[in-house]
Amino acid sequence: MATNPQELLRALFERAVEVADPMKSLASQLPEKPAGRVIVIGAGKASARMAEAVEAEWGACEGLVITRYGYGRPTKGIEIVEAAHPVPDKAGQDATKRMLELLSDLDGDDFVLALISGGASALLTAPAGAISLEEKQAVNQALLASGAPIGQMNVVRKHLSRVKGGQLAAAAYPAKMVALLLSDVPGDDPAEIGSGPTVGDGSTPEDARQILARWNIKVPGSVSEVLSGQTGVLPPDHERLGRVTNTIFAAPSQSLEAARSLAEKAGCDVEILGDALEGEARDVAATHADLALQRQKERGASERPLILLSGGELTVTRRGDGVGGPNAEYALALANALKGAAGVHAIACDTDGVDGAAEVAGAIIGPDTPSRATARGLSMSDALDRNDAHEFFRAIGDQVVTGPTLTNVNDFRAIYINGV
Repeated sequence: MATNPQELLRALFERAVEVADPMKSLASQLPEKPAGRVIVIGAGKASARMAEAVEAEWGACEGLVITRYGYGRPTKGIEIVEAAHPVPDKAGQDATKRMLELLSDLDGDDFVLALISGGASALLTAPAGAISLEEKQAVNQALLASGAPIGQMNVVRKHLSRVKGGQLAAAAYPAKMVALLLSDVPGDDPAEIGSGPTVGDGSTPEDARQILARWNIKVPGSVSEVLSGQTGVLPPDHERLGRVTNTIFAAPSQSLEAARSLAEKAGCDVEILGDALEGEARDVAATHADLALQRQKERGASERPLILLSGGELTVTRRGDGVGGPNAEYALALANALKGAAGVHAIACDTDGVDGAAEVAGAIIGPDTPSRATARGLSMSDALDRNDAHEFFRAIGDQVVTGPTLTNVNDFRAIYINGV
């Protein structure tokens, strides 16, 4: 087992990702393949891997799954379409249209398996009313830059869509549907994963309007028109959702527990701060820096190392023109607050391998982060002001780059604290 703090932190992150791999976690929740017609649909950054896992158990299947560019997997019968994330594109819109057509002629004897993971909200693209793809893209970009919590973003997304908020499942009615979900949302609410395409929702168009106003997001007339009337979002008790079963088969809590077990085997004590943390990345980082220094002071030099673990989904309110993401910004703000404190190291990464819109999972920091930045003429506070965390960590060589992990249980953060 790695004893170097940063090697251990990387090993903990890799373990968290490994246990969420659908090839290891999905089969136990998969029902026996029904007789008769079976359709497999899905969307999300892990959906192609989920489809691969399904066919490993069931053999070749009919179906269509939409995943992020670069996240495709070899399948025997299920078609894999790659599209854009986090801002939707025409490839996702065209594939969503074909998915709805695939579900349009099913009857009560047919069976649909839906595979949903984080990212499905952008990949399933079917704008409501007269909203154009370009208008949908603009609203999505504004939401992402606003700092709004994921739950509020999803309310807006549902009411501007023809597939979210239970509408995808309703399109398959009266066929029976089993939806297997890989959670990337705080609290593991099935209605929030991918904006709940197979789960009803009790929010209203008025709720969506209030969220847009709260975050000062200007919208085109087509969006206002859709939100002025009744949208297609279905309440949870709607008849057309009566033949759907939703099951979460992997979640952040499982990954944190796996990381805990590995850390304890390495001789560390572990404190889990929660698997559903939300908030502004730099604010949470400041709180965690204070906690880390407090724990270090309480434990003294003779104690075993302590690992603070947390998950959830942090946000960034975009203020500058840099390249960043919630995990890298958290790591940068944490390093800035710790000011080179001896014995404290940390890692913050997104388990899908993509932090924000960058092909970078996150970053790792240590006591020497400030001095190495200074040696390269970099300022942590300036980088924070520009939201330029990815460029900062690239310059000092502390990015964590995984490539597609083929899963997604959201943020993973670990702080290693040794006595001094």
